[in-house]
Amino acid sequence: MATEDLGAGVAVLDDRVVPFTVPDLDVRGRVVRLGPSIDTILGRHDYPEPVSRVLGEAAALTVLLGTALKFEGRFQLQTKSDGPISMMVVDFNAPDTYRAVAHIDEAKLEQAVASGNLSTGDLLGEGHLAMTVDQGSQTTRYQGVVTLNRQSLEEAAHQYFRQSEQIPSRIRLGVGSVVTGAGREWRAGGLLVQFMPHSPDRLRAADLHPGDAPEGHEILSNTDPDGISDDSWAEARSLVETVEDHELLDPMLESERLLYRLFHERGARVFEPVAVQEACRCSRERVLGMLRGFSAEDRKAMVADDGTLGVTCEFCSRRYTFEASEVEAGPPAVE
Repeated sequence: MATEDLGAGVAVLDDRVVPFTVPDLDVRGRVVRLGPSIDTILGRHDYPEPVSRVLGEAAALTVLLGTALKFEGRFQLQTKSDGPISMMVVDFNAPDTYRAVAHIDEAKLEQAVASGNLSTGDLLGEGHLAMTVDQGSQTTRYQGVVTLNRQSLEEAAHQYFRQSEQIPSRIRLGVGSVVTGAGREWRAGGLLVQFMPHSPDRLRAADLHPGDAPEGHEILSNTDPDGISDDSWAEARSLVETVEDHELLDPMLESERLLYRLFHERGARVFEPVAVQEACRCSRERVLGMLRGFSAEDRKAMVADDGTLGVTCEFCSRRYTFEASEVEAGPPAVE
């Protein structure tokens, strides 16, 4: 795969994912920057600012993980919890499209705003986060589930990798709005770094505390929360932790420049970027098939006074209208 010289000038590009490797540290990863696509999604729904921020984080995380798929399929992130944001769904359709939606408990959101409890953990509350890989009807879906206990999405993602993928990983997410000539626009960004050494011995858990050191003696360890003690991973992890939100959002700081700042001493290499875009999976045929899947009694209850059935897509807000006779004309569509 072609690589780019991180020291050379590069164009400013949004809505793309830049894969990279740092061979000297045995790490690989991706950087995502979402501009017009996430601004379209958040602007369309006009969520309150705290909700837009959390959904933007979820979108950046989903695109980071979804673009790793090596097949035609779908990666979905979904949360269900008892917080002001009762549910979020972000769909990524490989290789390059995504959509996102959030459901809000208005009363709980008002209470959170009044009390100032607006962190991601506060807004999600307690529940679960599920990440699903779906390769189509001919294969078994894979799903990893993480308990949400008022932690950030970054922390939930780290937990997912520890228990489901068993790959030492670090993720940074950032969401914010910037003022442009066209007004205020939403942006989101993310960085994923994973430790992938050639030798599996380097993934072994660190030794336990020896237990016989003299009282007051400090025992040094570079063990991280994944239980891995390795100098290369410790260095990579420390570098990731220096990334600031503005570095993920600044439209004048390219992903390649950020990677150069982090890893130039180790010889980071970047690969061909993957462009992503906002796009919904809904269609007239899909919605019609969904309606035909309801019982005759339920369909009858949906008919409006003018004899039509109307459905609005919760992702893209597109409105579909059908004559009652059209819905009754055939069997449910099969995806």
